[in-house]
Amino acid sequence: MKALQVKELQHHSKLKVILQSQGKYQNQPPLPFVLGAEFAGKIASDSPIPDGCDFKRGDRVFGYAQGAYSERLALNPVTLLPVPANISLEQAAGLFLTYPTSYEALVGRAQAKAGETVLVLAGAGGVGLAAVQIAKYLGCKVIAAVGSEAKFAVCKNAGADHVINYSEAGWQNKVKELTDGDGVDVVYDPVGMIVPSLKCVNWNARLVVVGFAAGTIEKIPANLILLKNVSVVGLFWGATSYKDPARFQTVIKEVLTLIAKGKLNPTVYEKVYEGIGGVVEGLSDIEGRKTWGKAVVRIRREDKGKL
Repeated sequence: MKALQVKELQHHSKLKVILQSQGKYQNQPPLPFVLGAEFAGKIASDSPIPDGCDFKRGDRVFGYAQGAYSERLALNPVTLLPVPANISLEQAAGLFLTYPTSYEALVGRAQAKAGETVLVLAGAGGVGLAAVQIAKYLGCKVIAAVGSEAKFAVCKNAGADHVINYSEAGWQNKVKELTDGDGVDVVYDPVGMIVPSLKCVNWNARLVVVGFAAGTIEKIPANLILLKNVSVVGLFWGATSYKDPARFQTVIKEVLTLIAKGKLNPTVYEKVYEGIGGVVEGLSDIEGRKTWGKAVVRIRREDKGKL
């Protein structure tokens, strides 16, 4: 099948890319490889259009591709998705993984219900803010946990009912106070903090392991899981596309519908990094925990002419 040519690319820079560059990611491509993963862009004006393809030149699309830090990509059209009309390319740049991951974690794995309390760790990050918005859409009370008070307002703007600083000792006590001593019903963990979170969970709580942004894989004492009568489940959204393609398509459709209806609003960091040279700066800022939401690298501006 002929490949579609995608240009005017915006890229979502994330901790996964940093871990991959350090050889620490759970799925390492063989060397040599090009960094980059999630992206959004436009079908190039000179792109071939394969027979039976629903896309046309100029259409806005988003997706995922190893090596996406490029000015132009050649991709199988079946790997691309249309960008909802009510969001920008920058907002769509991290859409392939961020919102579907959080949706499936809360809806599919944790089965969060209206009236329950959800603790979102790294609440100001890309998947964290998505989880805050989705949990509120589900009718849950949301406690967002972040590493500094500078990120409190970001979480509040996304809909969090409460925000705490989990870099402070005894933060679990604050969570217990906010839940009248009961603890939370759901923990959304993209960091690697299941063990400390077990100190502030309710009976029958569900804890979802989404990632290990802290760079360390936890060892969870099984006796604590038993004593708390909780469930600890994992989510590897990236593998869902081929392990459970029907579920993958269902989640993507539901997420895109919610975005199109304005129920979810992808959040982009206030600074958009420019050009290939901006990749290093963006990744450095992410590693230094300076960013919030989705940090985007704009490889080619729409007003800078044609490729």
